[in-house]
Parts: sequence; C-alpha cells; structure tokens
Amino acid sequence: MFWTLVGTILVHQFHYNWTVSLADAAVTQLDFTIAGYCLNVALRYLRPSGKNLLTVLAYSLSIAAIVTFAILPQMMPGALSYINGPSDYEAFLESSLYVRFVMAWMQLLFVAAISWMWYFLEEQQQGTKMKSDTEQLAREAELSQLRQQLQPHFLFNSLNSINALVVSQPELARKMIQQLSDFLRGTVKKDDRQLVSLEEEIRQLSLYLDIEKVRFGYRLRSDITADEPAKTCVLPPLLLQPIVENAIKFGLYDTIGEVTISIDASVEDRHLVIRVKNPFDPETSQPKGTGFGLNSISRRLYLIYFNNNLLQTTAENSIFTTTIKIPQL
Repeated sequence: MFWTLVGTILVHQFHYNWTVSLADAAVTQLDFTIAGYCLNVALRYLRPSGKNLLTVLAYSLSIAAIVTFAILPQMMPGALSYINGPSDYEAFLESSLYVRFVMAWMQLLFVAAISWMWYFLEEQQQGTKMKSDTEQLAREAELSQLRQQLQPHFLFNSLNSINALVVSQPELARKMIQQLSDFLRGTVKKDDRQLVSLEEEIRQLSLYLDIEKVRFGYRLRSDITADEPAKTCVLPPLLLQPIVENAIKFGLYDTIGEVTISIDASVEDRHLVIRVKNPFDPETSQPKGTGFGLNSISRRLYLIYFNNNLLQTTAENSIFTTTIKIPQL
C-alpha cells in the first residue's frame, strides 16, 4: 500500500490523471508483490547464507527483470496494456522501464533480507528448542537412573530379611512380603510423576519404615511430624526414603539399644523444609553426608531445581541432621 501510494504520486508528476496514476501504481505493485511472494517461497528451500549469496542475488535479479518486462504492452497480455491512458502512455512505460526494474529489484532484495532474517531466527529457535529438549530428556533419563539405582539396594536388604524370617517367623515374613509389595507398587506408580504432596510422600515413607521395623524390631522407632501447611506442599517422589535409609544405617548399625529416627516438616520462606535426625555413637561411627543415597538426592534436587544448596548435613551433640529445602511456587 505504501509503494502503491508512492507510485501513484510519481506517475501523477508526469501529468497523468489520478485514475491512470493509481491504476499504473496498483498493477505494478501487485506484479512486484507476486514476485516477492515467489522469492519468499523459493527461499524456504534455498536458505540464504554466505555460500549461496550470489545465487540469491542472481535469482532476485532474474525475477525483477521478468516482472518488469511483463508490464509492457509488447509482452502479451501485458499487465499495463489495458489501462486507458493518453496516447503517450505506452512511450512512458518504455521510458520508465529502467526505473521500474530498479524499484522491483530493490523491493525483492528487501524481501530477501527479511526472509533471510526470519529463517535465521527460526533456525535459531529450532536449535534452542532442540537443545532444550535434549537436555530435558537427559535430565529425565538421569533422574530415572537414579531412582532405579536406589531400589535394588533396599530390595536386596528386604529380601534377605524375609529369607531369614521364612523359617523362624513365617507369619512375620508374610507380613513383610505384603508390606514390600505395597511399597513397590507405590514406587512404580510414582515413577512417571514429577511431584507429589508431602502427605502422600509420608504415607509411602511409612510403608518403608514398617518394613525396616520388621528387620530391626524394637530397636527402630520413628517420629514423623508435619504442620498443616507443609502437608500440602509438593516435592519429588521417593525423596525421603534414601535419607531415612541413610539415617537408619548410621543410627542403628553401630549402636545398641533403641534408636528414634525423627522427621520434621515445616514451611519456611516459601520452602518446604524437612529435617531428618538420627543419633549416632561418635566413638564407633562417623556419619557421612557423602554416601550414594545422599549424593543421589542432591543430584536429583539439582536436576529439578538447578540449585546445589538444597541439601545440607550437620553432626552435633551425637545427632546427625539432614536438611532438605524444596522451593514452592
């Protein structure tokens, strides 16, 4: 529309009436627009680059020449041959041929530049999306691998305990098998879910603790507390079980007597804060915060939240504390 207006004014300057001027400019610009569309379609398959720049220039030059000569009356049917202009209008067309050719080529070069930029940005966006999708798939694969690596360790311990109970306490062995079945059924359902509520995570954790209590008997006690706001918070599934497993390992393996594992959850500064505490004997056990279980939790949190400071461990007054912070949106 802009170039049609410019063309109308230019033709009118040669003392042609507004009707002839507008018709000339409109038909000419329609011709150039069709040429620009053809060039744009061609560039979909011939993406401009440093290697084919000369090809694009030659292609645009050829199209400009074709559409320019197409408007002459000699080129039947001749795009402008039907305009009812003065007797000297045909001579005007021929004399303005060079100017029309330059205008056509300039507009086609503009179309080529815009198409070049558009396709370049499109390729950049596709490359960025592909990179992002690849990274997302890699994170999901690593998260899945971490979950799968945690399960066999716990499963082997449970099966060994069941094996020991089959002869001496068959009823207890059957109970443990049922509990193990319920626990594994819950883990399978959660594999494809990214986040669960703390209340649901605690229910799954209770199944795990019930199994461990069969193994350790009266020696293992648990104390789970969570305020009401914390229960509705969300966190990655099966996040607490490796932490509690680590607490049991360093709380019961090198100690005697009854041991209580405490889990406390609360909301602090838009974070779900969970603290898992277990006692230890400093003379016989040195709790470590670098075992596979805690390392896997730290890695999972980083892959999901991109923060390396969401898991912390402290050992003070014979109490080992593991603290995790889960951001809440």
